[in-house]
Order: sequence, then structure tokens, then C-alpha cells
Amino acid sequence: MKKSYKVELSENERAELEQLLRSGEHNTHELRRARTLLKAAAGWNDTKIAQAFEINERTALRTRQRFNKGGLKLALYDLPRTGAPVKLAAKLQAVVIATACSPAPEGRKHWTLRLLSERLVELELVENIAPNTVKAVLKKTNLNHTSSNNGVSPTR
Repeated sequence: MKKSYKVELSENERAELEQLLRSGEHNTHELRRARTLLKAAAGWNDTKIAQAFEINERTALRTRQRFNKGGLKLALYDLPRTGAPVKLAAKLQAVVIATACSPAPEGRKHWTLRLLSERLVELELVENIAPNTVKAVLKKTNLNHTSSNNGVSPTR
């Protein structure tokens, strides 16, 4: 048996959706979901909504499901995502920066990304680390240039 997800909006919810559409301060997904909820509350089916807004019928269904499950906020907004884990904690980033600013190893003119990553392993601060990870840390602090004496050479 197919489960029905009816959308019945209160006056406040309808006003909030209409204000959201007028404000222009929301992303495309939120605007699409607001329009979908308003049309679903007006009795439109998923096929008609999908055709009107050029979305998939499943997208309209999921928006109605989310509304029935958790109300307006859950239907409109994405839940926070964990994102990619931080590769280097702040203390390790500080070590990378301090090492890059220190004199280069004997026999070298500059620190290279590979030398920096090897130094972190030598110091047993990490098991392994890619030179590109070191590069990302240095890029955030503008230390990835070679113009100064303590600059890091892009050589791997």
C-alpha cells in the first residue's frame, strides 16, 4: 500500500515560505523545497510539481516526506554534514609552519614539501603525510612561495 504524505501548512508556515521566496537570501535547494511545499499544500501531485519546477518526482516526494517527518525546518534545510576530516590538527599545522620558517637542512637551500613531510614523520608526529597536505597548510599561510630565503621550494 502506497503511503501518502500530505502537506498541510499552518498560516504561519505558509507566510514563512512566502517570505523565504521573496527574500532572495536562500540557496536554490531551499527555494525549490519551499515552492514544492506550497504547491503540495495546494493539492498538486508530485508529477505536476516535477514538471512545473523541472525536478524529479522523487525530489518532490522526498520534500513532502521530510515535512511529514520533521516539519518545515527539516523539509527546507539540509542537516549539517561532517565534511572531510581535518588532516592536520592546529598544533601540527603550527609545527609545519615553524619548520618551514626555520633554516633549511644542511646542504639544502630551501625546504621542499617532501622534506617537510619527511621531517614530520621523523619527529613521530604523524605516521605518514603527503607533500600535498603540507602544501595546503603552507598555502593557507602564504608560506608556499620561494622568493624569500626561508621560502619553501615547490619541489617534491
